Amino acid sequence: MRGTGRRPQGADGTEGAAGSARTTGHTPGGTAYALHGTGNLPVVLVAGAGGTGRIWEHHQVPALTAAGRRVVTFDHGPAPATGPAELAARTREVLRALDLPPCPLVGHSLGALAVQELLLTDAHLASGALLVATRGRPDAVGEAVARAEAAFAGAGTRLPAEYEAFVRLVQHLSPRTLADEGATAEWLDLFEFAALTGGSAAYQPGPPVRDRLADYGRIAVPVLVVGFADDVLAPAPLGREVAAAIPGARYTELPDTGHLGFLERPGAFNTVLLDFLAALAPTDPGVSRVP
Repeated sequence: MRGTGRRPQGADGTEGAAGSARTTGHTPGGTAYALHGTGNLPVVLVAGAGGTGRIWEHHQVPALTAAGRRVVTFDHGPAPATGPAELAARTREVLRALDLPPCPLVGHSLGALAVQELLLTDAHLASGALLVATRGRPDAVGEAVARAEAAFAGAGTRLPAEYEAFVRLVQHLSPRTLADEGATAEWLDLFEFAALTGGSAAYQPGPPVRDRLADYGRIAVPVLVVGFADDVLAPAPLGREVAAAIPGARYTELPDTGHLGFLERPGAFNTVLLDFLAALAPTDPGVSRVP
């Protein structure tokens, strides 16, 4: 493996550290979760494919806890059977186990699709939602990726870690990051390590994406959709469609960011996140608990 072995910094040069106030537990159903910070304003972060809550801990958790938020992250695993509906159920399980009041939900990619499903079935659980790198329907690129992953999984083979790391590099990051040789080396180290240790979610096909745009007209909580301008896996125009389908939703797009834009440009992303949360009505810790 090449590079420094350090965790990659964002393209804006920021680098954080997980907050010191961190407690862990498991729901009755066995889902591992972590609580960060000591604030009384909860926010729940829902990871994408791969399912580890730690993906938020380097950049987003410190920013949120510094702003007085109590942050909930959880692991849902990279199992191929995990689709938006299953992850929505897992998210509801976490909310119920922690007896949270209606609070903001932040979802990335598959996590955003799950949050969108939850807003259709259990809108009372959320005071608002930030949907990151999302979509509301199938598209040609997404279907091609799904076919390729299904074919690869069916072949029963495994790519060399070095090659898997390269594929993930070009799938998940922006040209701006790839033009930085130091950052590229560090990202390759990270992806290669994930491949070697079994932590990679690549090539694990999930259920097909359904066309849900018409249904999103029933969502009635404040929503902000964030698109990443150079996202190959969830092209920004698909996120813009989701925002257009949800009454009152807003859309913003971050330049020079790929599918992992919240890690590439964490400073810019966190500003959008904190501004959205600040604009929401405060959560009353004493009302409307999960039934």
